[in-house]
Amino acid sequence: MLSVQEQGLNDPLWQYRLGYAYCYIASYEQALLAFERADELLPHDESTLEFLRQIRPQAEKMRLDRQRHEENIAALEQSGTQNHLRAASGTYAPGTFWVHSDYAQENHVSEPFDEEEIVSIEKELGYKLPASYIHLMNTQNGGIPARTVFPTKEATSWADDHIAISSIMGIGHDKIYALGGELGSRFMIEDWGYPDLGIVICDCPSAGHDVVMLDYRFCGPEGEPCVVHVDQENDYEITYLAPNFEAFIRGLLDEDTYDLSDEQNEN
Repeated sequence: MLSVQEQGLNDPLWQYRLGYAYCYIASYEQALLAFERADELLPHDESTLEFLRQIRPQAEKMRLDRQRHEENIAALEQSGTQNHLRAASGTYAPGTFWVHSDYAQENHVSEPFDEEEIVSIEKELGYKLPASYIHLMNTQNGGIPARTVFPTKEATSWADDHIAISSIMGIGHDKIYALGGELGSRFMIEDWGYPDLGIVICDCPSAGHDVVMLDYRFCGPEGEPCVVHVDQENDYEITYLAPNFEAFIRGLLDEDTYDLSDEQNEN
């Protein structure tokens, strides 16, 4: 649509469709601009006004997330602590990161991958994988981490102050929970309706009703994505988690950090 966008600059229907397309990929700031332009060209259209009512708070939240992301990136660059998960730091230790079990081995742990598999997955998903993600998958290609909760500043359907993950997808097609597997990233986007903003990388205990994704909206498909939680139970609400995959992994905590009894009773 963008290749001929100028042709539709003064066409309200074109701008409406452009806004709708931006909503599909959760680019709410751009969607707002398109719907506002449609409203200028054709005032008082009820469909456009309804979208504007829905989009304005989402666009404002995206603006605040972008601001927070830029501040976090600046702080990381100043600290110089990032090393693509090549060394232990904070709560992250390569030797104890994964839980070893028959279930994990059967369903989540993919075979070791090569450069050809990386290229295949990136082409299939449409995004470049972060170096830290590839490095972690070289220690074990997907599986169940020992630390499974991550703190949040906003409430989600899981809890008021954290989210939980149940697994991290490996690079490959051989296991159902791998990135290219039967229940992998594209399946979650195409069959479960998650926004096409990046790559689904983590399943959650809700069994599909919330996920963790690499979010490429701020960086483009070749850039370094941030990490977000997407909540199907709350109209696919997007919650910013970490400025990159490495920060997300280093920020995972033991589940006993929080009292999980209330969440388990509610979910």
